[in-house]
Amino acid sequence: EGVFRAERQRKVGELIIGREPLTGLDDATRSHALLALVRRKGLELLPWTPELRQWQARVALLRGLDIEKSSASEWPDLSDAQLLATLENWLMPYLGKVTRLSHFSQLDLSSILRNLLPWPLPQQLEVQAPQTLQVPSGSNIRIDYSEHPPILSVRLQELFGLSDTPRIANGRQVLKLHLLSPARRPVQVTQDLANFWRSTYIEVKKDLKGRYP
Repeated sequence: EGVFRAERQRKVGELIIGREPLTGLDDATRSHALLALVRRKGLELLPWTPELRQWQARVALLRGLDIEKSSASEWPDLSDAQLLATLENWLMPYLGKVTRLSHFSQLDLSSILRNLLPWPLPQQLEVQAPQTLQVPSGSNIRIDYSEHPPILSVRLQELFGLSDTPRIANGRQVLKLHLLSPARRPVQVTQDLANFWRSTYIEVKKDLKGRYP
């Protein structure tokens, strides 16, 4: 049923020879037991969403760019490893009503983690590592931060009029472009859009014209 139960075990080496249920555990003891479970099972025990994983990757990108330049960053380390190491600080205060596995899914993990960003970093995140980028066609295309460099998958014709590869993070990070056909099939991958227009586009245009007259 996924209910948490505490017990005292008598062991000889690794062999359990007796068990005794424990009742009346205080909140602190139970919370520490829950943290131990999360450390053993991993952060996937918590209710992550794809959007929250993208948010985590956006923060990691900006932190990494800072550290590459100056070995320090105002962006906190929110990697899985660091989150697991600091569960007592950010997760423990929210475990008061968690008494079974299913209760983890009721945690507002997004708010819990987003609260770890001090002001004004949440606003800076939206500017420096935006969720979407507007292309010349007017479309707002979602950026995929799950890989490095981040990926912008966009139909080729939507970039007509754009000479250089888009950058984010105040120009510090170039995006990787996954150029797509009108049917959204992969055509080309590049981080140098200017060179693509000069050297590759003519052949790609011929190929696309044959398939999409």
